[in-house]
Amino acid sequence: MEARLTGIERNQVLQYLGYKGGGLSEALSADLARCERTLMETARPRAVWRLYPLLPDGRLEGTDFTPAGDSIRELLHGCDAVLLMAATLGSEVEQLIRRAQVGRMGDAVILDACGSAAIENVCDNLCADLEAAFVPRFLTDRFSPGYGDMPLKQQEELFRVLDVTRRIGVSLSESGLMLPQKSVTALIGVSDSPQPRRHRGCASCAMFESCAFRKDGTNCGAF
Repeated sequence: MEARLTGIERNQVLQYLGYKGGGLSEALSADLARCERTLMETARPRAVWRLYPLLPDGRLEGTDFTPAGDSIRELLHGCDAVLLMAATLGSEVEQLIRRAQVGRMGDAVILDACGSAAIENVCDNLCADLEAAFVPRFLTDRFSPGYGDMPLKQQEELFRVLDVTRRIGVSLSESGLMLPQKSVTALIGVSDSPQPRRHRGCASCAMFESCAFRKDGTNCGAF
């Protein structure tokens, strides 16, 4: 199952840039399109995943990894297995952004936002592929260390169990920062019954660019 980058969601890029609506200038639209295209051409996405039975004590079978926190326990309620996954855009994107930071800070900021949207696309595609592969079983949303009350420190355990550094070239700093930074790790529950899904947020809304709520720095409450 290969990592696939199939597009960069413009609304997500604008959200990462702090855009609050009001229309885009032609110049900004052109800059966004150019940076999106450059990042798509530069990225070399890679991903790894593995399935682990979930034991009654909360531990992943064959490991000493027990996902901690009420948030992840709630997500995995009713699940009997857990998928661990990791994905990255590759070091090439990291180098692209760093080069832009020398004299082209505007591009660097846009490229950084494009990278964040791009790794989401890679993860969404991987999750869609996994969902298809596991039919007729059902998957939960993905959930990463540091979300909710799941300790970020558990990133180290996930890296070790999934052998992330060796398999896709992503390393972990002492502070828990992934390098390359445009990388994601996550846990996904597997169940025999459909699982509740979280709302995807403002970026998934068709009214994103013209939303009056966003202009005022708020939201409609639907997400």
